[in-house]
Amino acid sequence: MLDIPKILKDEFHLSVVHTKNILQLLHEKATVPFMARYRKDMTGNMDEVVLREFCDRFSYLVHLEERKATVLKTIEEQQKLTPELKNRIENCLSNVELEDLYFPYKPKRRTRATAAREKGLEPLAQEIKLISDAVCDIGALAKKYICFERSVFDEKEALAGASDILAEEVSEKPEHRDFIRKYFFENGMFQSRPRVGFADKKTKFEMYYNYESKVRSIPSHNLLAILRGENEGVLAMQLIVDRGPILGYLYQKEVHAGPGPVADFFKIMLEDAYERLMRVSLTADVRVMCKEAADDVAIKTFETNLRQLLLSAPAGMRPVLGIDPGFVSGCKVVALDGTGKFLEYNTIFPNPPQNDRPGAAEIARRMCIKYKVELIAIGNGTASRETEDFVNGVIDSLKGTLEPLPIKVIVNESGASIYSASVAAAEEFPDKDVTVRGAISIARRLQDPLAELVKIDPKSIGVGQYQHDVDQKKLKIKLEELVESCVNFVGVDLNLASRELLSHVSGINSRIAREVVNYRDQAGAFVSRRDLLKIPNFGEKTFEQAAGFLRIRDAADPLDNTAIHPESYRIVERMCGDLKVTPVNIIKHPEFLNRLRIGDYVDATVGSLTVQDIVNELKKPGRDPREKFKYAQFNDAVREIKDLKPGMKLEGTVTNVANFGVFVDIGVHQDGLVHISQIADKFVKDPNDFVKVGDVVKVTVLDLDAGLKRISLSMKKKPEIRNLKL
Repeated sequence: MLDIPKILKDEFHLSVVHTKNILQLLHEKATVPFMARYRKDMTGNMDEVVLREFCDRFSYLVHLEERKATVLKTIEEQQKLTPELKNRIENCLSNVELEDLYFPYKPKRRTRATAAREKGLEPLAQEIKLISDAVCDIGALAKKYICFERSVFDEKEALAGASDILAEEVSEKPEHRDFIRKYFFENGMFQSRPRVGFADKKTKFEMYYNYESKVRSIPSHNLLAILRGENEGVLAMQLIVDRGPILGYLYQKEVHAGPGPVADFFKIMLEDAYERLMRVSLTADVRVMCKEAADDVAIKTFETNLRQLLLSAPAGMRPVLGIDPGFVSGCKVVALDGTGKFLEYNTIFPNPPQNDRPGAAEIARRMCIKYKVELIAIGNGTASRETEDFVNGVIDSLKGTLEPLPIKVIVNESGASIYSASVAAAEEFPDKDVTVRGAISIARRLQDPLAELVKIDPKSIGVGQYQHDVDQKKLKIKLEELVESCVNFVGVDLNLASRELLSHVSGINSRIAREVVNYRDQAGAFVSRRDLLKIPNFGEKTFEQAAGFLRIRDAADPLDNTAIHPESYRIVERMCGDLKVTPVNIIKHPEFLNRLRIGDYVDATVGSLTVQDIVNELKKPGRDPREKFKYAQFNDAVREIKDLKPGMKLEGTVTNVANFGVFVDIGVHQDGLVHISQIADKFVKDPNDFVKVGDVVKVTVLDLDAGLKRISLSMKKKPEIRNLKL
C-alpha cells in the first residue's frame, strides 16, 4: 500500500517532522484555523489555504486506500488476482487509474461477449489473438467451433462471437482507456446546438446555439451554462473527435499480423470495440471529469466572493435604524442599539400608493432622536431608491437636533428573507413577523456583516455563479470551511455572539454553541475565558481549540480580549516580569516590547513563530483585521434602468466577481456587468486581481437592453460607448 506520509511530504515539500506533526494534529482532531494560528512551529508556518489542501489530499489518499482494499478483495474472490495486478493496484495514485484497473472485473450485465463465451467461442478468440500469419485462413479455424446445440450455425457466426469477445477484452484494457480518455481531453471539441424547436426561440442560452470549444480549454462558466441548458431541454451537447488516430493506436497495439484477412478481421473488431464499447463510456468519463473541474473553479470563485463579502468592513457596533423598503405593504423600520439588540419596530408608508411622507418622517425622526441613531441601513430591494430619497429628507430635518447626523447606507439584502423565515430567526424573535426580522437582519448586516451573514445559507447570499449546478456535497463542505475560516480570522465577542456565529468557532459545534448561549443567558456575561470550562460539555480539548478565537471585552485579564491563546499567558507573564510592567501597561505602551529578544522565550513547547505572534498581538491587541468601512453614493437621478444612458458615469458597489467579469450594483434594482475586457485599460487575466466584492467603483454605462434587463458597464478611463437598445 501507499506510504501516505511520504507522498504528502514530497508533494507539499515538507520535512519529515512537519509532516508527522500535521498528521498527529489531525489525529487529535485539531481544526485547520487552530493549526494555522497556534501551531505554526509544528506545521512549519503552513498557511490555512495550504493546510486545507493538505487535509484534502490526505483525505483523498485515505479513501483511495479504502477503495483499493475493496477492489482487491473483490478480484481475489473471483480468483483472478495476479501478483502483477495486485502490485499495480496497490501503487496507483488516482481513483481514475484504480477504476480502470478494476473495470474488467466489475460485475456487469449480460453482454454480447458473455453470450459468445456461453457458446464456447472463447478458445477461438484466443487463437485468433495469437495469429501472426497475415494470410491465415481464420474461416477454417472458425469451422471447428460450429455447434448447432450452442446455436453456432456457421463460421460467420463463430467469427462474430470471437470478435465480440476480443472487442470487450480490448475495451477493458486500462492502458487503452487511459490513452483514449487523454486523447479526448487534448484533441476533442465540445459542441452545443439548440434542440428541436428552440433554434428560432430567444432564450438565455442563445449564445450557445452554435458554440464550440476545445475540451481542454473550455471556460468553466461556459461548460456549466451549457450543461444547465441541456438539463432544461434547450441545448444538446456532444464531444466531437477525429477517431482516425484512436483507431490507428488500437491497430498498432493489437494487430500482430501484416495486411490480409487477419488484419481485416481485427480492423472491424477494433472499430466495434471503440464505437460500441469505448466511445460513449469514455465520453461520459470526460464530461464528468470536465464537470468536476468546472465545479472546482465555480466553487473557488464562490469561495473568493463569499470570503470578501463575509470580511466586508463593518460600520461598527453603533445605534442603527434598519429599513426594509416597500410600496403597498409599507417600510418596516427597526431600531437597534450598539450591540445589535432590538429596541423598537414601526411600519411607515412614505411611498406610493399611500405617500404618507409627513407621518412616516415623524416616526423616523422620533426613533432617530430617541435612540441616538448613527447609521441608517436601507435594503436594496423593491422601493429602495424611493425610500432612500425619503431618508435624505429625514436626515436633513435632523440638522441641529441630532449630532452627528446619521449616515445612510444601501445594504445588500440578498438572503434576508431566507433568514427571516428560518428556525434560527423564529427562536431569536418568536413574537416578530418575518418582515420585521428581515429589517433587523438588514440593520445588523451594516453593523457587522460577518456576524449576521453566518446565519444564512451561503448559497442564498447572492455572490455565487452556478452554485445550484455544482456538486452540492462538495460545495457545502467548502463553504462551511470558508465560513469557519472567516469567523476565526476575525475572532468572536463571546458576550455578543449569536449561537450561529459561535458554532463556526474552532472546536465548537452547534450543540456546544447553544450551551454557551444558555449559560450566558443564565449566569450573565463571561468575565474570563476560563469560565467556559464551567459549561458541562465544554472540555479541555474544546477549550484548547476555541479559546484563542473568543474575545471578552473589559475582562479581568486584558489578555482575554486578544488573540493570544491562554496556553501562552505564561509567556506574557515572563515578558512582563522581565520588563517590570503589568499586562495592562504593556498593552498601553507596546514600545516596551522592542526591548525583548524573541529567542529568550523559546523553549521545548513554544517556538519562535509563536513568540513573535504574541509580541505582534500585544502591539495591536484585539485589532479587527477587516478593512475600513466605506460605501457607494448612488446617483439620486438614477433609480431604474430607464434612467440610464450610454456614457453616464456612476458609482456602485461590486456584488459579485466571476471569471468573465464583475457585477456592480448601481442602484437600479439590477446589477450591471463589467465584462473582463472592460475592467481595466490593460489585459486582465483574473478579475480578482483588480477588484473584489464590496469594493466601491466608478463605472461608465456602455450599453443597455431594457427588455432582457442587461446593463453593460466599463471601468476603463475612456471606454467605447455602444448603442442603446430599449
